[in-house]
Amino acid sequence: MAEFGYPRASRLLTPGDFKCVFDRASFKVSDPSLLILARTNELGHPRLGFVISKKNVRRAVKRSHIRRIIRESFRLRQHQLPSVDIIILARKGLDTLDSSQLRTLIERSWTRLERKSSNAQKDN
Repeated sequence: MAEFGYPRASRLLTPGDFKCVFDRASFKVSDPSLLILARTNELGHPRLGFVISKKNVRRAVKRSHIRRIIRESFRLRQHQLPSVDIIILARKGLDTLDSSQLRTLIERSWTRLERKSSNAQKDN
């Protein structure tokens, strides 16, 4: 049976983890209010990190709400995602989406990331 937790091993924790993805992102999934950067890893499972600045999402409550929704989506979808390190970057306007719009956006983004990753694997 698959594990659906969100342990520390599923998170990008150190500045070095983030730097590797920023410096050498293999995949980008762009949307007007969200950017996903991803880089393949050798761990056999995906990891997730967030960059949600005060400049783009003013209220701490809203930043936490966004993180919670994306984390939950990641937790349920992690077994279908490729082995990549993922950074979610919030853009201006992300805080104007309601919960259902945010869920739809992140599900669509996961699908696009899976497609880009599988296309890259076919090319290799």
